Amino acid sequence: MNTLKLRSLLEQFFIEDIGEQDLTTDLIFTDHTDGKIVFLSKDTGVFCGEEIIKTGFKLLNPDVRVELFVKDGEAVEYGQQLATATGNIADLLKGERVILNLVQRMSGIATLTRKAVSTLDSDHTKICDTRKTTPGLRMLEKYAVRAGGGYNHRFGLYDAVMIKDNHISFAGSISKAVAAVKQNAGHMVKIEVETETAEQVLEAVNAGADVIMFDNRTPEEIKELIKLVPAGIVSEASGGIQLSNLADFRDTGVDYISLGLLTHSYKALDISVKVSWTKGEE
Repeated sequence: MNTLKLRSLLEQFFIEDIGEQDLTTDLIFTDHTDGKIVFLSKDTGVFCGEEIIKTGFKLLNPDVRVELFVKDGEAVEYGQQLATATGNIADLLKGERVILNLVQRMSGIATLTRKAVSTLDSDHTKICDTRKTTPGLRMLEKYAVRAGGGYNHRFGLYDAVMIKDNHISFAGSISKAVAAVKQNAGHMVKIEVETETAEQVLEAVNAGADVIMFDNRTPEEIKELIKLVPAGIVSEASGGIQLSNLADFRDTGVDYISLGLLTHSYKALDISVKVSWTKGEE
């Protein structure tokens, strides 16, 4: 995870939430008393958010002491202590909601990804994400996918070419679209082509695509279409795949299955923040 970008994101989130000041906290706690809070899991799942907790509180006050009892990607159980933060009470209270929101969501994505990987249960095919992420949170959500045992597809429009049906329609054909990319791009740029028929697969292969995606195809259709893809060209299945039918794609032979649901249909993991000790306690 990019540390500089993470700090910038957290700064934006804190500014949005705190604004000019935390009226409640600043009016009650004026003596800079220290306190301690604990992050508790209220569900079973996969934890993700180490750097959110560590970096978030340090941004508000470098003197806050964070102790983590679990690492990203580790399974957690109901009632388990995940982390503690000790320091100025006002800083703890100002940071807890933003930090908790992010950790819950990232842990939810990691948990769902782990479930998808387990459901597919394949030694060959890998689960990956898509660009169907929350605007502004893509880096965090894609990191959570990795923590859950999945892989990342492209991060944006800038790091790989993916020729979809609309590109093909506007360009005139798969061959024309691929040719235009090859003419204008450097040799480091990978080209993926979305296909639906045997004719499209063959056209993409002959045009020099690096990745062939089978879009909205059944497992039976993919088993036939993949026979047209030579060794050395990566294959991917996407579209119409849910947890309920994911196992049906186990023996299709594709290299990757991309699932938008990992980052748009997850349930945040239930985590709470409780006061561990109060004013006057040591």
